[in-house]
Amino acid sequence: MLEALETGIKGGRWFRLIDKVMAERTLQRAWEGVASNGGSAGVDGITVQRFDKDCQSRLLAVKEHLQARTYRPMPVKRVWIDKPGGGQRPLGVPTVRDRVVQNALRMVIEPIFERQFAEHSYGFRPRRGCKDALRRVDALLHSGHHWVVDADLKSYFDTIPHGRLMEMVREHIADGRVLELIEAFLKQGVMEELQHYEAGESGTPQGAVISPLLANIYLNPLDHQMARAGYEMVRYADDFVILCRSRQEAEDALRAIQQWVEAHGLRLHPGKTRLVDARERGGFDFLGYHFERGYKWPRQKSITKLRDTLRRHTRRTSGESVRAILERINPVLAGWYGYFKHGLTNILADTDRWLRRRLRSILRKREGRKGRGRGHDHQRYPNRYFAALGVFNLEAAKQAELQSST
Repeated sequence: MLEALETGIKGGRWFRLIDKVMAERTLQRAWEGVASNGGSAGVDGITVQRFDKDCQSRLLAVKEHLQARTYRPMPVKRVWIDKPGGGQRPLGVPTVRDRVVQNALRMVIEPIFERQFAEHSYGFRPRRGCKDALRRVDALLHSGHHWVVDADLKSYFDTIPHGRLMEMVREHIADGRVLELIEAFLKQGVMEELQHYEAGESGTPQGAVISPLLANIYLNPLDHQMARAGYEMVRYADDFVILCRSRQEAEDALRAIQQWVEAHGLRLHPGKTRLVDARERGGFDFLGYHFERGYKWPRQKSITKLRDTLRRHTRRTSGESVRAILERINPVLAGWYGYFKHGLTNILADTDRWLRRRLRSILRKREGRKGRGRGHDHQRYPNRYFAALGVFNLEAAKQAELQSST
C-alpha cells in the first residue's frame, strides 16, 4: 500500500479500500487482536469467549453484511470507572463484533496516515510508546528547554468535530464505503442502563479501537504547525507539552496553541493549562511522571492508583493464603516497576514499606490480634521474611538493575 502511495495513486488518495477491510485474512487478524485484548461484552451481551466459540461463522456474517452494505454498528455501552483520587469517568464499550470491524478498518487505513504523522507524536502508533515520549522530554530538559507549556485539552475525545475530522480523512481516502463506515462509528449511539442516547456532531467514543487513530488524525495539523514554528512539542494522544528555552518562547507557543485550538472547535482547560519553569518547585506532570528541578518520580496519582489496586488485594479480612495474594500483587508490582523504575528510588522504598505493613496486618489478624501491623510485628515478620516469601521488592529490583549495569 505504501509503495503504491509513493508512486502516486490518483493524487495520493485511496479509492478502493473496502475490499481490504472485509478480506477474510484481515477480519481474522482483527479478531485475533480483539481476542488477545479481552475486555467485557457490549450491549448485546456477547463476550470474547462466546464470540470465540463460533468465530468463523460470525466473521463470515460480518463479511456478508459489509459486502451487502447492511452492516450497522450497535450502540456503545457506557460504563463508569473510578479515577485515581476520586470521581469517575465514562468509558464506551463497543460490542465484540464492532471491535473486530473497527480493528480491521484501523489495520487498513493506519498505514496511510502513519506516513503523515509528525515525529513528535508518540501515542497509539506502531513501534512508539510512552517511554519514547518520556525519553524525549528528558533529553529536552537536559538540553536547556526548562520552560514548559503544560497544556490540557478539555474533554478532547468528546469534542472532536465530526465534520472537520471527516474532511481530514477525505484528504487521503476517497473510498465512499470506508468513509461511510467511519462516519457510522462516529455516530454510534450510547446505551446506559437501558436508556439509548443518540450521538451528537462531535466526539469519538473512548474505548473504541479506532478512536486513538482518529484523534491523532485531527491533531496532526497542529503537530506540523508547531514543528514548522520551531517549537519542541512532545505529544501522546491528547496529552502534550511544549518545551522552550525561555519564558517568552513558551508564551508565544501557548498563544499559538490557543489560536489553533479555538479555530478547530476544541478547548484548553483553563485550570490545567499553564507555563512552568521546570527548574523551580512545582514542576509538571506528564504520562504518569512528575518532573521537577532536574529529577522525575511517579506523580501522586500514579502512586495512589497503585496503592488502590494493592489495597483491594491486601485487606486484613482476606481469606486467601499469602501465596495466593502474592500471585495477584506481584505482577502488578512488576508491571508498575517496569514503567516507573526510572524515577527517584525513595518512592520505591516507601511503597515497599507500605505494602509490608499491610501484609503484617493480615498476618496479625490471622493470629487473632487486632489492629495494624506495628511494634514487635517488625521483629516477628522482618523484611527478610517477606523476601523469602517472594514478595516483589521495588527497591531491591532497582538496586539489582543498577549493579548489573556497572
